[in-house]
Amino acid sequence: MKKTLYLMRHGETMFNIQHRIQGWCDSPLTKNGIQQAKKAGQYFKNQNIVFDHAYCSTSERCSDTLEYITDMPYARLKGLKEMFYGELEGESERLNCQTPKECEIYYLQFGGESSNTVRDRMLETLTSIMEKEDHSSVLAVSHSGACFNFLRAIQDPMEELGKGFGNCCIFVYEFIDHQFYLKEVIRQH
Repeated sequence: MKKTLYLMRHGETMFNIQHRIQGWCDSPLTKNGIQQAKKAGQYFKNQNIVFDHAYCSTSERCSDTLEYITDMPYARLKGLKEMFYGELEGESERLNCQTPKECEIYYLQFGGESSNTVRDRMLETLTSIMEKEDHSSVLAVSHSGACFNFLRAIQDPMEELGKGFGNCCIFVYEFIDHQFYLKEVIRQH
């Protein structure tokens, strides 16, 4: 049976516009971030997409985004959290690694996570969700790095990365025979 996962990034936050590293630390949605979330919600309504379950990261920016999209009950899961950047949390994005290959271990020196840890955590969490019997159409709100690392577990992510993972970007995955397949990426303009 084919199932669908709508994995999306949270709306724009204060730290996004301040160009700060935002992993496990949090900042509120901006007015624009709220509008992005509402626009995503309207997209789902216009496409007659109905979710049977909804999940998000334990970060407030994700739960707030989800609540602007739908008023259905949802669960917050640590497995959907962003990468932990250690001592770089809240610092300038100038301190970020520059290439995906470099990022695989870069944050370990600051007490953070490797990108492979995030990839494996996201794959395990989302597989567990989608293997539940009554989960056919699922919304999960997460983070840019977490979404990138999940995509990296499925396929080469570089083409999609080149197009950008903007706030409230929606990755549509089909889940068939315990495997994820990227169907499309919906980007707001």
